[in-house]
Amino acid sequence: MATWTEDRVETLSKLWADGLSASQIAKILGEVTRNAVIGKVHRLGLSGRVKKSKQAKRMPRTTTAKARTTSPSAPRMPRRMAATPAPVPLEAKKLPNGEFANIMTITDHMCKWPLGDPSSSDFRFCGRGADKGDPYCKAHSQVAYQPARRRGVPSPALLAQNKRRALR
Repeated sequence: MATWTEDRVETLSKLWADGLSASQIAKILGEVTRNAVIGKVHRLGLSGRVKKSKQAKRMPRTTTAKARTTSPSAPRMPRRMAATPAPVPLEAKKLPNGEFANIMTITDHMCKWPLGDPSSSDFRFCGRGADKGDPYCKAHSQVAYQPARRRGVPSPALLAQNKRRALR
């Protein structure tokens, strides 16, 4: 392992100021690794570097074709979410005996969507027909099971929150 003599430190400082990489400096100095050069640079406090003109003018790379086609000054518009109509709230269906479905009368093929406050006397379940293996009718299934959002698409709640913040 080579020691850091005054001549080697002076050469390192000059090459670093000229903008050479740590790997290039290690090759020129010989018997020293890239990491040793980086460590010595930090210990000497040689943080400022002269940038090559090519590096200063280089634009950041874009990763998608869409990003390449849009100009950098054009504002990005948020993606529009597909509007799903809100289902009409369904009233509970009366059973053949004229009563509504409750915890004692609900069956496997009935919608188990709760309506009202469970502590009140008028609490009931939807009671409409549900497909086999599904706990809710079609309308309540649309409320209970929301489709998965695509990555990068903000939720409607987040969009509303951002809109409220902008209005403040």
